[in-house]
Amino acid sequence: MKVFSASATIDASPDKIWALITDAPTIPSWDPGLIRIDGRIAPGEKITVYSKVSPNRAFPVKVSEFVPGKKMTWVGGMPLGLFTGTRTFTLTPRGGRVDFELKEVYTGAMLGMMSRSLPDLTPVFEAYVAGLKARAERAA
Repeated sequence: MKVFSASATIDASPDKIWALITDAPTIPSWDPGLIRIDGRIAPGEKITVYSKVSPNRAFPVKVSEFVPGKKMTWVGGMPLGLFTGTRTFTLTPRGGRVDFELKEVYTGAMLGMMSRSLPDLTPVFEAYVAGLKARAERAA
């Protein structure tokens, strides 16, 4: 298993944060690592993520869990679970603030071979969380 994550406490409501992380067309305006997301971020939907880390590659994922204001999970990877990436967005309210965590876990039989080609996503995740915090707090 290989894991990347970032977190922050955000001075905004869970509803405000949720609206930001599920509005695919506007995410690139506050996430410096994202080029675009094609599709609609909603339960069971398939979306395609284009990031600056790998600008010539599309990352198709499925929104597999969607609990508004609390948790969302995207899953993508190779057939038969040979290599799977599971990205989880978690919002935990804390008295007018929200503890937000972004985490991606990679698993599967081909993880050993695939992990050598994975860049360190920690700075990308930290930039996402910092951008989300700045946008949510500005809009709050």
